[in-house]
Amino acid sequence: MKLNLQKPLVIFDLETTGLDLVKDRVIQLSYIKVYPDGHEERGDEIINPEKPIPDEVVQLTGISNDDVKGKPTFKQLATNLSQVFTGSDIAGFNSNHFDVPMLAEEFLRAGIDFDFSKCRLIDVQTIFHKMERRNLAAAYKFYCGHKMEDDFEAHRADQDTEATYRVLLGQLDYYTEEHQRELGEDPTGRVLSNDMQVLADFSKVNDNVDFAGRIIWADVKGQRTEVFNFGKHKGVPVADVLRFDPGYYSWILGGDFTYNTKQVLTRIRLREANK
Repeated sequence: MKLNLQKPLVIFDLETTGLDLVKDRVIQLSYIKVYPDGHEERGDEIINPEKPIPDEVVQLTGISNDDVKGKPTFKQLATNLSQVFTGSDIAGFNSNHFDVPMLAEEFLRAGIDFDFSKCRLIDVQTIFHKMERRNLAAAYKFYCGHKMEDDFEAHRADQDTEATYRVLLGQLDYYTEEHQRELGEDPTGRVLSNDMQVLADFSKVNDNVDFAGRIIWADVKGQRTEVFNFGKHKGVPVADVLRFDPGYYSWILGGDFTYNTKQVLTRIRLREANK
């Protein structure tokens, strides 16, 4: 099935030195950029994280410290990568939980204020879990009819990106009303529209304002409002805290929080100051 696109869609995957958004770094970024006319553009970068790669990550990904030696840093690639993602929707496997937040951190560390709010974020894993509740290898076997280990080398971003793209296409083929009826299924609630906004909405599993979930959306007195989701001000509107406890803002900016959390909080502060 051809994707129904109004603007490009970038399917991407990261390999990293670990899972800590603050301390860890990207060692591989791979993407497939699909254009509305069906044209596909692929990219794959091995990236110098400027820190040692743990042994368990080397074993998992096959990417060693020697492999990244002499490779460009993320900061050196950031401008070109931001151009790849600008004006596009974004898809990945578990991307809303990890890859997009990590990418946001790397862009901010490189001095690029990339606005992800302008992108529809489509998480193929969330679609899969809501429909079938398994992992990428099971998704590939289920939707593509092959064992992933027969077609790909495990734990490499370029391989996982290709598999994710094929799974997304397979999901759109599988969850048509026609196919569900062929399977003898009641299609109610089991049909996916080939529409990036619908897929992005379906991929969403939380009401986070920042990627780390330190600030979330909540209903306060009948209005959708940003509130803190941790600490002594948990559940309190951010705008109220900035007003009655302005030192909290400085504490967060100086603390061990993600750049994205600090960025979101600063935007709220500036918005409130301009009211």
